[in-house]
Amino acid sequence: MHNATGRPGKQAGVETDVRAAIAAERRELAGLFKGLSADEWNAPSLCEGWRVREVVAHMSMGFRLSLPATLGELVKARGNLHRMTDRVARRDAAAHSVGELSAFLRDNADHPWTPPVGGFVAALGHDVVHGLDVTVALGLDRRVPEERLRFLLDDIKPSGLKFFGVDLRGVRLCAEDMDWSYGSGAPVYGAAQDLLLLAFGRRLAHGRLRGEPGSRFTFTGR
Repeated sequence: MHNATGRPGKQAGVETDVRAAIAAERRELAGLFKGLSADEWNAPSLCEGWRVREVVAHMSMGFRLSLPATLGELVKARGNLHRMTDRVARRDAAAHSVGELSAFLRDNADHPWTPPVGGFVAALGHDVVHGLDVTVALGLDRRVPEERLRFLLDDIKPSGLKFFGVDLRGVRLCAEDMDWSYGSGAPVYGAAQDLLLLAFGRRLAHGRLRGEPGSRFTFTGR
């Protein structure tokens, strides 16, 4: 029996808000992807080795593959999740038109898929971060709404950083466009959505971060 604190109701309300954010993000990204040029669809993303086409194909994998099909693909990949997702993304990117890839997101805006760990906040992170993998790489000035970023930034934890191979020892992330920081040590300043990308293991172009440790999280040559 629930106690009288009202916490279960609050949790349900947060879940409703997160699911609404997921649906809005998917619809907005679907509209943006639909308007990309052929060159943009074939341009590199922030996901190493993937073009925009593979990223968008991967974003809808959870909607299109049943659990048995997903497990079958995992078996084919000898249990290696990264190998499995890479193979499926490349296969589906080649098999579907760009219109179909965009429509998969739009038509499944309210789909209840969640990753194996993390629930609906992780599902929102999947959409937002992969969307940024595309828009940042293409130089598009899309700003993720602050309330969506807040759900994700407030959910950053050591286990997630470890999963993405991010070492923030001695570093404090400080958002310049909203009231948020994480960690302790030498500050790294940047836009909130850029710091989110950093926390998800992405490297950013030189000049997007400020602060001495920022060079640890940048790449050169593109």
